[in-house]
Amino acid sequence: MIPVVRYVNRPCAPSRRAVVLAGAAGVASLTTACSGDDEPTTNVAAGDVVAQVSDVPVGGAVSATGPSGPLLIAQPTEGQVVAFSAVCTHQGCTVAPGDGDLRCPCHGSVFDLATGTNVSGPAPAPLAAAQVEVVDGQIRAL
Repeated sequence: MIPVVRYVNRPCAPSRRAVVLAGAAGVASLTTACSGDDEPTTNVAAGDVVAQVSDVPVGGAVSATGPSGPLLIAQPTEGQVVAFSAVCTHQGCTVAPGDGDLRCPCHGSVFDLATGTNVSGPAPAPLAAAQVEVVDGQIRAL
């Protein structure tokens, strides 16, 4: 089963340019379009399968969704599975699997695949560890 998810990873706000171009009268309409909740909504619960070990490349990672939102599940070495929150510690963008690392597309932060430690870029802290377990080749959220 593929979880159905809606996740807003950054607050909705008009750009400075949009505000200037819209003028004071248009600001209300710009911000109205951003109304709604910005919290992750997911139907993934603890114990649910979020990925298969066979789908996670050795020395790579895949994106998934856990009970608390987006995850990165990595297999640094064969049989070693680790997981991290995919929310960048810089400005909350969604980090994605890179080429042997984890990368934030918004501002270029790079994180270590095995530890989640920030290697470069503006991110001030490592990615938060996420709890998963492997049962019969299935990766389950905890």
